[in-house]
Amino acid sequence: MSELNDIIHQPLRLKIMAALNALPKGKGLEFSHLKKLTGATDGNLGAHIETLAKANYVAVTKAFVGKKPQTTVTATAAGRSAFAKHIASLREIIESGN
Repeated sequence: MSELNDIIHQPLRLKIMAALNALPKGKGLEFSHLKKLTGATDGNLGAHIETLAKANYVAVTKAFVGKKPQTTVTATAAGRSAFAKHIASLREIIESGN
């Protein structure tokens, strides 16, 4: 049986990765949209995105739109692969219960 990914398995990080993996490759979500999707606070979401970025599972892009800063988070190829393996491990657990 495959191992669960401890970095992705944390509930908020799992939500982040699920949201990002639902997008086409190369597309990302703006920080405020991720905040709404996950229900996280700015600080909590930022800390978990940082953890995912350190693992090279997400890329963070900072830009200005007009005079407002905008942070966009995108799943990397490594992040997509890790997420797929994590989901496969969850499926193995579910199917082994039958």
